[in-house]
Amino acid sequence: MTEYDSPSKTLGKRSAWLVTSLYGRGRPIFTLADVEDITGLKPGSARTLVHKLVARGMATRLRPGMFQLVPLELGRERDYLGNPYVVARELSGGKPYFLSHASAMDLHDMLTQPQLVVCVTSPAAIRGRVILGTQFRFVRCKPEHVFGTMDHWATKQEKVTVSNLERTVLDGLKQPEYCGGVTEVAKGLWIRRAAIDTDRLVEYAVRLNVGAVMRRLGFLMEVYGLGTADDHQRLRGRATGAYSLLDPVMPPQGKHLARWHLQLNVDPEEFRAVVGT
Repeated sequence: MTEYDSPSKTLGKRSAWLVTSLYGRGRPIFTLADVEDITGLKPGSARTLVHKLVARGMATRLRPGMFQLVPLELGRERDYLGNPYVVARELSGGKPYFLSHASAMDLHDMLTQPQLVVCVTSPAAIRGRVILGTQFRFVRCKPEHVFGTMDHWATKQEKVTVSNLERTVLDGLKQPEYCGGVTEVAKGLWIRRAAIDTDRLVEYAVRLNVGAVMRRLGFLMEVYGLGTADDHQRLRGRATGAYSLLDPVMPPQGKHLARWHLQLNVDPEEFRAVVGT
């Protein structure tokens, strides 16, 4: 007996056909439009059919009009989210997106502590939401800043789009509040230093053209001995103007470092200490 046969033991023929068809189409996360397409039902009847699936613990409601099938081996689990990164992709609604910040750090094995928020970057305005205790945060970016991404297999069947290593570092330095602070980003940079392309890292920083990001990146590259003197000079040549906080999450205090136009509100020894861990 296959997993597609077993729903008929607990559901009517139409519901069983729907579940089987959704799995067959690779749509464990589905919409009312999917249900209408598979069954030929009108919107009201399709909604009633899905509500029966939810009531029987065969599906979970993610948001209005979007649902997640509960794997048959879990039984009638009413609070099943599934893979949160795949859910984030579906919540993007087909708009350009990529998993970013702490979520990208998680996928790239850069984290030293667990994160409870799924971060997604998109040029579209997408409302964040909390689903079954997991927060989905959508960070808006300029359309021209959708670059430096890659595909990642979130499950054996599902791919998601995520920022690559270099872009992940830069997004963390731009908005460290979504990563646990600059110190966490620095740890991730050090952990994956051997895999990071420093030429690409600098090129991306210049392309983003955010002064604070180039200042923070140049400082950390010097601390960790990453890149070349030319890389440092290229960043330093753009690190002019007003001083930026090394970590905008922390209080504005500490000495000023003219070399990088940074106010060191985090002791540099915290970053150097990472090397010995």
